[in-house]
Amino acid sequence: MHNVLWIDSISNFFTNYWNSFDWESILSNVFTKLLSLILLFLLFYFGKKFLHFLFKKTILSSVKVVRQSENRQKTIVKLLENMLDYFLYFILIYWILSIIGVPISSLLAGAGIAGVALGLGAQGFLSDVINGLFILLERQFEVGDAVLINNISGTIASVGVRTTQVRGYDGTLHYIPNRNITVVSNQSRGNMRALIELPISSNVDLKSVYETIEAVHKQYAETDDALASPPNIVGPQTKPNGQFVFTIALMTKNGLQHATYKRYLTLYQEALLQKGIDLSSPVIPYTTN
Repeated sequence: MHNVLWIDSISNFFTNYWNSFDWESILSNVFTKLLSLILLFLLFYFGKKFLHFLFKKTILSSVKVVRQSENRQKTIVKLLENMLDYFLYFILIYWILSIIGVPISSLLAGAGIAGVALGLGAQGFLSDVINGLFILLERQFEVGDAVLINNISGTIASVGVRTTQVRGYDGTLHYIPNRNITVVSNQSRGNMRALIELPISSNVDLKSVYETIEAVHKQYAETDDALASPPNIVGPQTKPNGQFVFTIALMTKNGLQHATYKRYLTLYQEALLQKGIDLSSPVIPYTTN
């Protein structure tokens, strides 16, 4: 009998607790918020499309009028687009929290803007933004530049407010936080050098090698727009490992050094082999005397 009364008491408690909720009002409130969120996402989607269209018609046209290089224009446009997206997503998050019912104003007033910013990890974000602005102002690199950053080689794909994207030569896209960029090696500023070292036998006829290399230059280099200056024949050298090489230095326009290296290496080898010059290079003892 006592157990039956205890079970009835618990059952009545949960029944009264369940009935104490105004389920009609709760469901109506949930439905209203879901509808508001759906409308907000639709408005955000079409609004973002419109603003990006307006951006391309106004800002992009204005940037093109300014006398800047094409890479500089791409860098500025990418940065402004990223800033626009960050602003739009900030507005979206603010309205989502407002619709859900999170008291944002009270939260900011109670904790303080600085405290909330630090709590959300904004300190690192501000470091990224500040460093990114200095990179842009100092023109350390631009979209399309060949660079070496933090042992990552590739071309600049995008410069953002927080991160810089570097497309590696193997196709990998690297995201580097701007605050971590300390040393930049820009390989697209000024002329670049392609150093070609041809392995040759130590008993080769060097006069024939010189004549063959000069013949290649006369046929191809004099009309090659990729070269910034005439090739420099450094001549025979012995490397620290004892290898005997014939060295040619080519000064190329920025961004063309790799293609020029491959082209002339092939031309030199074909010409030397046609002359019957031995390109095998056995390692010989290296001395400093």
